Amino acid sequence: MPSKADARLIFQRRLREAREVQGLSQKSLGMEAGIDPFVASTRINRYEQGIHEPDMATIQRLAKALQVPLPYLFAADDKLAAMILAFDKLSSSDKDRFLRELASRKGK
Repeated sequence: MPSKADARLIFQRRLREAREVQGLSQKSLGMEAGIDPFVASTRINRYEQGIHEPDMATIQRLAKALQVPLPYLFAADDKLAAMILAFDKLSSSDKDRFLRELASRKGK
Protein backbone atom coordinates (compact mmCIF):
# COMPACT_ATOMS: atom_id res chain seq x y z
CA MET A 1 0.00 0.00 0.00
CA PRO A 2 1.47 3.37 -0.95
CA SER A 3 2.35 5.80 1.83
CA LYS A 4 0.32 8.98 2.24
CA ALA A 5 3.06 10.94 0.45
CA ASP A 6 3.09 8.45 -2.41
CA ALA A 7 -0.71 8.49 -2.68
CA ARG A 8 -0.58 12.26 -2.82
CA LEU A 9 1.96 12.21 -5.67
CA ILE A 10 -0.11 9.63 -7.52
CA PHE A 11 -3.25 11.78 -7.17
CA GLN A 12 -1.40 14.88 -8.40
CA ARG A 13 -0.09 13.08 -11.48
CA ARG A 14 -3.36 11.35 -12.36
CA LEU A 15 -5.31 14.60 -11.91
CA ARG A 16 -3.00 16.47 -14.29
CA GLU A 17 -2.90 13.62 -16.82
CA ALA A 18 -6.70 13.22 -16.86
CA ARG A 19 -7.16 16.98 -17.22
CA GLU A 20 -4.74 17.11 -20.14
CA VAL A 21 -6.37 14.11 -21.86
CA GLN A 22 -9.73 15.90 -21.62
CA GLY A 23 -8.13 19.06 -23.02
CA LEU A 24 -9.28 21.13 -20.07
CA SER A 25 -7.52 24.12 -18.60
CA GLN A 26 -7.09 24.21 -14.85
CA LYS A 27 -9.73 26.92 -14.67
CA SER A 28 -12.29 25.04 -16.77
CA LEU A 29 -11.78 21.84 -14.75
CA GLY A 30 -12.23 23.75 -11.52
CA MET A 31 -15.39 25.40 -12.78
CA GLU A 32 -16.82 22.07 -14.01
CA ALA A 33 -16.12 20.65 -10.54
CA GLY A 34 -18.10 23.46 -8.93
CA ILE A 35 -15.21 25.62 -7.77
CA ASP A 36 -15.73 29.38 -7.82
CA PRO A 37 -14.47 30.68 -11.21
CA PHE A 38 -12.46 33.40 -9.46
CA VAL A 39 -10.20 30.80 -7.76
CA ALA A 40 -10.72 27.71 -9.96
CA SER A 41 -7.39 27.88 -11.81
CA THR A 42 -5.37 28.51 -8.65
CA ARG A 43 -7.08 25.71 -6.72
CA ILE A 44 -6.53 23.10 -9.44
CA ASN A 45 -2.92 24.25 -9.82
CA ARG A 46 -2.38 23.84 -6.09
CA TYR A 47 -3.94 20.37 -6.14
CA GLU A 48 -1.68 19.36 -9.04
CA GLN A 49 1.38 20.79 -7.30
CA GLY A 50 0.53 19.14 -3.97
CA ILE A 51 0.35 22.46 -2.15
CA HIS A 52 -3.22 21.70 -1.04
CA GLU A 53 -5.22 18.48 -0.84
CA PRO A 54 -8.87 18.48 -1.84
CA ASP A 55 -11.45 16.85 0.39
CA MET A 56 -13.15 13.67 -0.80
CA ALA A 57 -16.28 15.48 -2.00
CA THR A 58 -14.12 17.71 -4.21
CA ILE A 59 -12.17 14.72 -5.49
CA GLN A 60 -15.45 13.05 -6.45
CA ARG A 61 -16.56 16.17 -8.34
CA LEU A 62 -13.17 16.34 -10.09
CA ALA A 63 -13.44 12.69 -11.17
CA LYS A 64 -16.94 13.33 -12.52
CA ALA A 65 -15.80 16.44 -14.40
CA LEU A 66 -12.85 14.48 -15.82
CA GLN A 67 -15.12 11.56 -16.74
CA VAL A 68 -12.89 9.07 -14.92
CA PRO A 69 -13.76 6.60 -12.16
CA LEU A 70 -12.66 7.77 -8.72
CA PRO A 71 -10.21 4.83 -8.23
CA TYR A 72 -8.31 5.92 -11.35
CA LEU A 73 -7.10 9.03 -9.53
CA PHE A 74 -5.44 6.84 -6.87
CA ALA A 75 -4.16 3.90 -8.94
CA ALA A 76 -0.45 3.54 -8.18
CA ASP A 77 0.28 1.24 -11.11
CA ASP A 78 -0.03 2.60 -14.65
CA LYS A 79 -1.37 -0.71 -15.96
CA LEU A 80 -4.00 -0.80 -13.25
CA ALA A 81 -4.96 2.80 -14.05
CA ALA A 82 -5.35 1.90 -17.73
CA MET A 83 -7.40 -1.14 -16.77
CA ILE A 84 -9.70 0.95 -14.58
CA LEU A 85 -10.35 3.32 -17.48
CA ALA A 86 -10.94 0.46 -19.93
CA PHE A 87 -13.21 -1.42 -17.52
CA ASP A 88 -15.29 1.69 -16.92
CA LYS A 89 -16.04 1.95 -20.64
CA LEU A 90 -17.39 -1.61 -20.88
CA SER A 91 -21.10 -2.37 -20.88
CA SER A 92 -22.51 -3.96 -17.74
CA SER A 93 -22.71 -7.39 -19.40
CA ASP A 94 -19.12 -7.10 -20.67
CA LYS A 95 -17.99 -6.16 -17.16
CA ASP A 96 -19.71 -9.25 -15.78
CA ARG A 97 -18.15 -11.44 -18.47
CA PHE A 98 -14.69 -9.97 -17.83
CA LEU A 99 -14.98 -10.53 -14.08
CA ARG A 100 -16.09 -14.14 -14.61
CA GLU A 101 -13.09 -14.68 -16.89
CA LEU A 102 -10.72 -13.24 -14.30
CA ALA A 103 -12.25 -15.39 -11.58
CA SER A 104 -11.85 -18.51 -13.71
CA ARG A 105 -8.15 -17.73 -14.23
CA LYS A 106 -7.44 -17.42 -10.50
CA GLY A 107 -6.72 -21.09 -10.11
CA LYS A 108 -4.48 -21.34 -13.19
